[in-house]
Amino acid sequence: MSAKHPIIAVTGSSGAGTTTVKTTFEWIFRREKIDAAIVEGDAFHRYDRQAMRDKLAEAAAAGNDNFSHFGPGSNLFGELEELFRSYGQSGTGRSRVYVHDAQEAAVHGAQPGTFTPWKEIGEGSDLLFYEGLHGAVQTPEHDVARHVDLLVGVVPTVNLEWIQKLHRDKAKRGYSTEAVVDTILRRMPDYVNYICPQFSRTHINFQRVPTVDTSNPFIAKDIPLADESFLIIRFANPKGIDFRYLLSMVHDSFMSRPNTIVVPGGKLPLAMQLILTPLILKLLDTKKRAY
Repeated sequence: MSAKHPIIAVTGSSGAGTTTVKTTFEWIFRREKIDAAIVEGDAFHRYDRQAMRDKLAEAAAAGNDNFSHFGPGSNLFGELEELFRSYGQSGTGRSRVYVHDAQEAAVHGAQPGTFTPWKEIGEGSDLLFYEGLHGAVQTPEHDVARHVDLLVGVVPTVNLEWIQKLHRDKAKRGYSTEAVVDTILRRMPDYVNYICPQFSRTHINFQRVPTVDTSNPFIAKDIPLADESFLIIRFANPKGIDFRYLLSMVHDSFMSRPNTIVVPGGKLPLAMQLILTPLILKLLDTKKRAY
């Protein structure tokens, strides 16, 4: 953690909805005129698209059916921790971009499924913002979470997470239902060991819970709408959170525990703006006072 160079991390698994939360952060950054150095977690995968396919085939041939993007074998936890450590100390660090598609390829001048070269980022920025799989990861060798000033978890109920992943991968990547299910099953040990524990280290968790039947996510014809769900917001340390104000501003919300507020799913952007804006501004005020 660093007073002079704060770091915010949004962490959640594939299909959890971290991209939506990232968009809300970007709205806040624009409105408050905050210059954020933005890093996507995919930049710290160990292998590009083709190399990952080769590694998956090698693992399967060796009898390892659980090699996945969630685990340490396919990620550069050391490099991610070093970025956070370096940025916290100096306000700069080393990162790169994973190019997902042709649109991003045109921007970055690299082929889809590959990485751009490593480069120094962050010079002159107000803060570092990370969104990806491992913003709060800890292993015996690496502790990424300890460097982060504001950790946010995005955690839909697991059936909803699977529905979102199924629909995204089938619509945007052309995968079959069977292929997506195979991926879910292959990732499960790493999901349990490296993704779930992160949400006990976060400062705030946003968990969407549907109010429609998602008993069998593998046959769901659509993703439950925001208005067909509630958002459970849990604060690890509720001290300083003005719950009375939040309840007055977000209609139909209520407290389920002393550190947990429940709001209608359609109020996610509003709730996030109300909760996160003062926390971000507090980090920047602390930064200003540190100089």
